[in-house]
Amino acid sequence: MRYPGRIIKIGESDTKVVIALKKELNKMLVISRQPSLKLDTSQPEFDAATKQAVMLFQSQKVDSSGVPLKTDGQVGSLTWEALFGEESVVRNVNTTEFLSRVLAIAGDAADKKVVEQPRNSNKGPEVDEYLRTAGKPSGLAWCVAFIYYCFNTAATALQRSNPMVKTAGVLDHWNRCVKEKGARRITSAQAIADPSLIQPGMIFVMDHGGGLGHSGMIESVAGGIIFTIEGNTDASKTREGGGVYRLSRKIADINKGFIDYSGL
Repeated sequence: MRYPGRIIKIGESDTKVVIALKKELNKMLVISRQPSLKLDTSQPEFDAATKQAVMLFQSQKVDSSGVPLKTDGQVGSLTWEALFGEESVVRNVNTTEFLSRVLAIAGDAADKKVVEQPRNSNKGPEVDEYLRTAGKPSGLAWCVAFIYYCFNTAATALQRSNPMVKTAGVLDHWNRCVKEKGARRITSAQAIADPSLIQPGMIFVMDHGGGLGHSGMIESVAGGIIFTIEGNTDASKTREGGGVYRLSRKIADINKGFIDYSGL
């Protein structure tokens, strides 16, 4: 059964979804030798017993990237995929011609292993060019400047206007993108409930407080996991990592939202 595009929890009104969920959970309960917790599939309510069974399942399973599921008794896309299989959740790999070019430019930087020179300086031949293209001096945090550089380079190559706001600021970008460029914003809550909203070429936005944040580009989506290309990071997924990397993140870890320029 396909993921219904929302978090399933106590109070769920779709009886078909609840019954299908109970049947899959019962299979797990038999395997786990917990027959006393078997759910009544003739009763299509997501009740306390169903929540308990979900939590037991979550406590024993990992998501598609090998990370333990969150034990909260709610069925989001990651828990749904663990129950029903990878074919039950969305997998997005396609995007527009323009955004494909943007991602190709970003991917080339990742393949070349662009890093700061010297380390931890927010400087270097490529990094300086990213910041300069975004209208900023060398030495500043550059994750958004890298994105702007990729967008601007793709726009020049395709002889079209650049749809992205010219900025190097994570939250400045989030705040200006709709009013100035007509971009679409998807909130974190919307994306967690329905990962099918998230498409390759979108930009994720994380708010770390105090005016700080981090952004990167989405290369592909698999259920509740996004595969990204990010500047000013490293394998630890920090916001000041010093290079361009391909990474993976949970959609649930993106606490601000996503910016979509595909319609522009």
